Amino acid sequence: MRKIITCLVLALVVSISFTASADCRGCCSRHKGVVCVEGKTQCKDGSPLSDKCRLKGCSKCEGEVVPQDQENVQEPPQGAYNRKDWPHWTDADNDCQNTRSEILQRDNIGTIKWKRNKPCNVSWGEWKCPYTGKTFTKASDVDIDHIVPLAHAHRTGGTTWTRKQKRAFANDPLNLLAVEDNINQEKGAQGPTEWKPPRKEFWAEYAKRWWAVKVKYNLTIRLTEACVVNKMANGMATDENLELCFVGPPPGSAE
Repeated sequence: MRKIITCLVLALVVSISFTASADCRGCCSRHKGVVCVEGKTQCKDGSPLSDKCRLKGCSKCEGEVVPQDQENVQEPPQGAYNRKDWPHWTDADNDCQNTRSEILQRDNIGTIKWKRNKPCNVSWGEWKCPYTGKTFTKASDVDIDHIVPLAHAHRTGGTTWTRKQKRAFANDPLNLLAVEDNINQEKGAQGPTEWKPPRKEFWAEYAKRWWAVKVKYNLTIRLTEACVVNKMANGMATDENLELCFVGPPPGSAE
């Protein structure tokens, strides 16, 4: 299952929604291709679009990435977030193993032991938290983390979803990881602009999974968020580089 999820992540990361002419797609061939940010085409590695491409009319596009800090940004209609509206740890195939149990099995690196010797609820095993690198053997010390938190999904487009759509999101293995319970509580509903795994070796995978989930479910991606995730996914997330994501372009700079 890990291989399947890895392939899906890579497929989703490279299939970012973008609308432009075929000629424009070659504008950033040396810069990892193009992406649509705030209705304008730019190279995926942050490089500006060339004058030649702008003259061809390639600077405008339609995409799903929107600006982070504009006061007039229209947010999706907001209702109060209620975790109970997002049914999680369901047993979709009625095999007595709910989503939590299945993720514990998927991420286990040891020998599974079941509660009451029935293959339903996991009691013991061995899990290495990807966020901290710590290892645990007791299932009760392990949480199943939503990489893109439910509350964050609610704020960025999920508030209008049906209960069925919320259930699908809350139980999607692509968005789930077995992690240390304390670190999961520390993370809460924060995204990568506010919180990052203490274990930097996992930053790239975390960022790729974050982006893949948000694209899959068509959730709003803000400009600052896109910048941070891109740098994390490409191994460029130094403190200095990340700070640049929170600074607007200098006056008079080329769009």
